[in-house]
Amino acid sequence: HSVGAFLKANSADGDTAARVDDQSFSLIHEAAADIEILEQEIAELTKGADPDGKGIEVETATVDASDNTISEEEMAKGLMYTLNHFREATGQGLSLKNLKENLGSLAREGAERVQNFRRIVAAGAFDPAFHPIIHLKSGRIHYYEALVRFHGKSQDASPFREITFAAESDLIHEFDIMMAKKVITWLSQKPRISNAYNVAVNVSGNSINNDQFLDQLDILLKENDWAQGKLSFEITESAHMSDLDSANNFIQRLRKAGYQVCLDDFGAGFASFQYLSSLDVDIVKLDGSAVKNAEKSKKGRAFLSALTELCRRLGVETVGGTIDTPETLAFVRDCNVDFVQGFLFGKPSGDLKDFDPLPHRELMSW
Repeated sequence: HSVGAFLKANSADGDTAARVDDQSFSLIHEAAADIEILEQEIAELTKGADPDGKGIEVETATVDASDNTISEEEMAKGLMYTLNHFREATGQGLSLKNLKENLGSLAREGAERVQNFRRIVAAGAFDPAFHPIIHLKSGRIHYYEALVRFHGKSQDASPFREITFAAESDLIHEFDIMMAKKVITWLSQKPRISNAYNVAVNVSGNSINNDQFLDQLDILLKENDWAQGKLSFEITESAHMSDLDSANNFIQRLRKAGYQVCLDDFGAGFASFQYLSSLDVDIVKLDGSAVKNAEKSKKGRAFLSALTELCRRLGVETVGGTIDTPETLAFVRDCNVDFVQGFLFGKPSGDLKDFDPLPHRELMSW
């Protein structure tokens, strides 16, 4: 921990260091940094932790990743992504030799991916695809979740790879704000007096820690205050919310402005209960894997039923995710979940007519 904190403090922007494996760390630094001094200071740190006072030998290797065609910011983001995926990209274990041989070229590839993703976002080369969230008792569509489909790919192609890259390279806030703009533009083209067009847009837990995203979202919502009651927000990747007090402040700002907030990926772990205790939200979406695991045993059924009852007492509604079979639908109904979402009711689509009539609506009858 001491070495990691030291490297982070001496890295570019004070936040571009990472632990690569049990014995290796990395940092991005300015060309003028004196690495020999860093080596000496790290060696002294380890002596202080060694009962014998010997410490460890410190080896370093430096790779010049400068490139006049790529901005420093994009190179830094590409480097961080590359370090996180070094073993995957090279098929080799991490060593100083491998770093020297491969890191420079891989970092440039990562930086070029950063540039390309930013071009896609700036051009708006993607569209929302909608997936219904259905009220279990009435069988009616309550609202739609807006998912992304990138241009040039099939409608069924998962955007997981691109979104994961955006999150790991610290670009997700740029995508999130553009997606919110896309959804608001789509809503603006629908009759405002109709209640048939209510959409939740995803916001990463990383984004709500980003001041640039918060400022842009404030401006966007003020310019489109008519979207109140039609637009809601679903917080994904909640594990990335490092400051729950700040996260709750963000959530309450949205709710006071007239926008509901859903906490996604809600599971059976302790962290989920910590979030439920610290964050005042309107809806929680039960993670599909948590639902599937609960379905397998009597204890799981009892646990999920108790969880939905706890949410009900807190005034929080529940959505059962990944409802792909009639059996899972019956299970969450028995556990008193309020809403459901899953491929049982169709795949995400850019055309809401695909959900009229709703596939398998007959299963919603009691």
